[in-house]
Amino acid sequence: MIQVLFMNTLAGSALPKDTHDNRTQNAMIPFNRFGRLLMVDLTRRICRRDDCPDDALPFLGGRGFNAWYLYRHLKPGIDPLGPENRLLFSAGLLTGSAAPCSARLHVNALSPLTGILGSANIGGYVGAWLRSCNLASIVIRGASPEPVYLYVDETSARLMPAEDLWGLDVFAVQDRLRQIHAPEKVRILTIGPGGENQVRFAAIMTEKDHAAGRTGLGAVMGAKHLKAVVIAKGSHKHLPADTPPKKQAVKTYVNLVKTAPEFSFFSKYGGAGYLSWVNEFGIMGAKNYTEIGVSDISSIDGRNLAKQIVRSSGCAKCPVQCKADLVMDPAKPEEVSTRPEFEPVINFGPKCGLSDMAAIIRLDNLCNRLGVDTTSTASVIAFAMDLNEKGLMPDALKQDLDLSWGHTQTMEILIHRIVDGTTPLGRILSKGVRQAAKQIGDGAPARAAHVKGLELTAYHPNAIMGTALGYAVSSRGGDYNNVYASLEYSWSKEQAIKEFGTALAVDIHATEAKGRLIRKAVVTNILVDTIGLCKVPVLSLLKSFNLEPEIALVNALADTHVSLKQLTDTGLAIAAMERRFNLRHAQTPVSDNLPDMFFSRNDNPSGLTRTSFTAMLAEFYQAMGWDENGVPPAPDAMKKTEPMKATEPMM
Repeated sequence: MIQVLFMNTLAGSALPKDTHDNRTQNAMIPFNRFGRLLMVDLTRRICRRDDCPDDALPFLGGRGFNAWYLYRHLKPGIDPLGPENRLLFSAGLLTGSAAPCSARLHVNALSPLTGILGSANIGGYVGAWLRSCNLASIVIRGASPEPVYLYVDETSARLMPAEDLWGLDVFAVQDRLRQIHAPEKVRILTIGPGGENQVRFAAIMTEKDHAAGRTGLGAVMGAKHLKAVVIAKGSHKHLPADTPPKKQAVKTYVNLVKTAPEFSFFSKYGGAGYLSWVNEFGIMGAKNYTEIGVSDISSIDGRNLAKQIVRSSGCAKCPVQCKADLVMDPAKPEEVSTRPEFEPVINFGPKCGLSDMAAIIRLDNLCNRLGVDTTSTASVIAFAMDLNEKGLMPDALKQDLDLSWGHTQTMEILIHRIVDGTTPLGRILSKGVRQAAKQIGDGAPARAAHVKGLELTAYHPNAIMGTALGYAVSSRGGDYNNVYASLEYSWSKEQAIKEFGTALAVDIHATEAKGRLIRKAVVTNILVDTIGLCKVPVLSLLKSFNLEPEIALVNALADTHVSLKQLTDTGLAIAAMERRFNLRHAQTPVSDNLPDMFFSRNDNPSGLTRTSFTAMLAEFYQAMGWDENGVPPAPDAMKKTEPMKATEPMM
């Protein structure tokens, strides 16, 4: 049974009545004791298993444990691509359990793209298989002088030579490692050439289309000369449904997901099926956010891909099965592509002025093969095209490229040049839009759409106020998935009045109550990442921002009695930990901002101004219990702890 530790949490000022008061001494829930930590020192070639320190228990696992660990172990001023940085792969509380939709693994390090907390989340099967080895987390420090990969099974962990794997793309290295370790069943986390060449937005991949994509954690892995992590399936059962009540809890949650109104739609079409809705709703960014929406979305509507599907798939224990393999040309059935998600279609499509779905699929699959984040890659290309249109791109950098909007051949060439660094423009763009703008100079910084160095995602900040604020305060930078605030447009007015005291909270053009709405989104997203569930069923399908079904699932499988108040306190403490980590490194209070380009538009549906934005931000800080500069008080859980000690040596 999971124990419950009682401790004081954050101290803060009085909050509005509709928010949870985080000043009290309510319980935080502990990290479960059903998994251990694998500590890997690449410099000293040591792998060992450790117990989880007691002070980490309240942070549960996944994103929460990673925040706790990095806050204690990363000093200010270190090089994100140096051996002092640490890379963590952590399963959530329910990851690998009998719980449906519980496949998520959270990845963190100091980001080489932003200089603050690097954070990404990945699905597939690797998280569940890590749990099957009775492990909750892999913590990697140091750097190897030559390429290696890490092999992990239930009884051992070892570093293996990878010189012959270095240079292979993501698909090829996975095929090779499966051959090496046959007939064992293995799942693989790997980098491609993007990570090897330390592209600042390199991804970590598993399978062909599951990515820990954002903030450049693949570059951290590449700098450590770690090509892959191979996990063999073990026999450990993490939080199984081994009693009738637990089996019923699992069945109840599966039924909830399967009876959600949008379940069938999402299973059939995936996230790409929502493009028409986003365009009609008027929140889609286009042409590097110089426009909102496009006149005709039909050519890239993801619903049109249904006829090309040859196989549907999904993550471990997930009934949604939203992944799909496609054959775009019936005459070439051997050429199989993966269906792109919502973000890649918008980012390579409208953001870059491209309306050819087949081309978007090729570009998306190319990024997966080379191991780079599709959002940042498309964003730096859109940035270059925007500069070109405005006469701000130097001819010396353009060289032979036609940088007009939607030029497919140029986009493909640029992806290769970004990854291999063979041209000046490729090298500049490989550092991300913030650094690229500084290097190009002149008017380029005014066209760089980022927050804290992270390129923005699909929604246009001038069209949807809660998401705009979420971009600004996200702990990893400008990204809607980190502060996924879909309640802004999926909750009813009645729900908004009950929760926030005003229906304007769910008016996407209004600024009222958005600080409190984003506070709720921040805490909920942290908890979903910490528990180890997927946001598609929890937040997209069930709209479960109060986490009532998820709390019931945790209580049933973990034999505990967790309340919403306890979970909220845990989420607030994790948010404060991430915030203090960022303030210790490169972030300042003024980092919680949007680019000037969004405050000087004629096309501004929400009427966003500096004054209205500042008011939303102040409300958010107050709702979080932080001071007027966005600095949280130090909770008791942040007191200095003893370093971890090895308890079980391994070869």
